[in-house]
Amino acid sequence: MPAASVTSGMVTNGLGTHGIRYTGGMVHVYRPLPVERLKLLVFDLDGTLIDSAQDLCNSVNAALAQSGRGPLEDKAIAGFVGNGAPLLMRRALAMADSLQPEQVDEKLFTDSYAFFLQYYREHKLDFTYAYDGVLESLAALRAVHDAPGGAQRVMAVLTNKPVRPARGICEGLGMADYFLHIYGGDSFPVKKPDPLGLRTLMTETGAKPEETVMIGDSKVDVATARNAGAWAVGCHFGFGPQNLMENPPDVLVDRASEWVVALTPA
Repeated sequence: MPAASVTSGMVTNGLGTHGIRYTGGMVHVYRPLPVERLKLLVFDLDGTLIDSAQDLCNSVNAALAQSGRGPLEDKAIAGFVGNGAPLLMRRALAMADSLQPEQVDEKLFTDSYAFFLQYYREHKLDFTYAYDGVLESLAALRAVHDAPGGAQRVMAVLTNKPVRPARGICEGLGMADYFLHIYGGDSFPVKKPDPLGLRTLMTETGAKPEETVMIGDSKVDVATARNAGAWAVGCHFGFGPQNLMENPPDVLVDRASEWVVALTPA
């Protein structure tokens, strides 16, 4: 099915056009969301709510330097983000030594990962910032919940980043109060794309899979939604646009401000 694209006040789906609210960007609709029925909006963190790439890259390179290895390019490190901090560090060590991740010495990994965590906890907000439109969109989405007769929704964060820095970043950037829960990669025994975290949030909020949407920038987030039977909104501005469309989301946005259009009842 072709995507319907929202731009300059029109939807184009290959079959014709009809008027729609102007978004100032682009929303691609592959499968229309049941917006009026949504009760749970779950956001990824890195590459979705925040650009944390520089602090992650600096922390990885600090750990590599501590182990006597030279730095990697930021672009290479950023490409490893999304599957959790342990795999991020393991992949970086492997690249530094021209190995496969499974070939990395376990003591080297353990020591380097511990250093990475300590360094990152102290430097997690040196350069990290919320993407343009994120705070405004979260406020607008919460207003839908707070409005008389509005859709009764809750918002949460589900990230593969360790939960302590995840919560610290959300607090430091002034967005923590928007979320009922902030869960990290060590909040559960398994990480995304395993659906356990998303299903736990559904249980805690009483939302059904068809009433839940996962918003994220990579194929990991889309797979998490699919594995839980939920809807998926992809963010084309994050860390993972190169693999996001391997398993297309239901809706794709070009900027955070488009969440309001994609997730708000007309």
